[in-house]
Amino acid sequence: MTGIPGKEDGVWFVYDGDCPICNAAAQALQIRQRFGALYTLDARSAVEDPLLQEIRRRGFDLDQSMVIYHQGQFYHGPSALKFMARHGAPRGAFNLFNKALFWSDTLAAVLYPWMRGVRNALLRRRRIGRIDNLGRADRPLFSDIFGADWEALPPVFHKHYANRPYSDDIVTVDGVLDTHAAGPIRLLSPVLALMGGIPPFTARDVPATVRFESDRDTPAFHFNRVFRFQGHKPYRFHSRLLPRGGNEMVEIMPFGLGWRAAYTWENDKVVLRHKGFILRFCGHDIPLPLEPLFGRGHAEETAVDDDTFDMHMEITHPRWGSTYGYAGRFTITNMQLT
Repeated sequence: MTGIPGKEDGVWFVYDGDCPICNAAAQALQIRQRFGALYTLDARSAVEDPLLQEIRRRGFDLDQSMVIYHQGQFYHGPSALKFMARHGAPRGAFNLFNKALFWSDTLAAVLYPWMRGVRNALLRRRRIGRIDNLGRADRPLFSDIFGADWEALPPVFHKHYANRPYSDDIVTVDGVLDTHAAGPIRLLSPVLALMGGIPPFTARDVPATVRFESDRDTPAFHFNRVFRFQGHKPYRFHSRLLPRGGNEMVEIMPFGLGWRAAYTWENDKVVLRHKGFILRFCGHDIPLPLEPLFGRGHAEETAVDDDTFDMHMEITHPRWGSTYGYAGRFTITNMQLT
């Protein structure tokens, strides 16, 4: 599209009117004269505005960042910060502060997650709800991850992945699985156990309970697992899944270690394809080249009936073969969708 009716001229700054930081930016920002006038639009009070509708159509989440629109171009997240820094008028404390911090792509990208975290913390402290301009709170998180394939998933996976973001939803499954650890993962088992990471043991017929929990303040999908290994106290392993865009999720484990995976529906299975290991630090995903040491992960889930599914997860190394894995059958035993 070449433009939005009524928004052809100047720069349009779309922000959260209930956010103190965004409000201050809207009040103080000045744009170089050659860009024309600066217009502000409160996303909470202008829901029906054509610009807000186009922002929603493009999938820009206003709970994650402001949006700047100028002559058919949209700037969201770090790119909005960079636009303000590069094209703000060279006067006023706010504009000079922007230029000092966000003049480069690298600085804008590094500082953006921190600013977003401060903004979200302020809103939580004031008990201010989300804008939710994309309507995500009304539908399961994974309906966006699977996209057009969501409706093709069997009923058991609609239940398994029923959690909505920014809610108190809980889905519980119980089952029995086999686990195995070999190679470097077996050697590192004392460290992994101390960190509360993946259970680095080899055992059969291990009873397990998994609670899939939503987070009222974030889009995270939490795994709270309890493994009951014979002769040991219950082993608890917590991780959380966060969307990365498209069909990708990243699973964050203790101490920030993470596994990136793409979720697809293939040959009547939910398939998780390896996309790499990362370290989550201050809101950033730093790639970790761990494949030469541990191998690559892969997981599959297959429906058994409307309440039961089989799952299999494995890390395979080209030299040592399977270095880690677990497989079993789980039944959905409780759903609390509030």
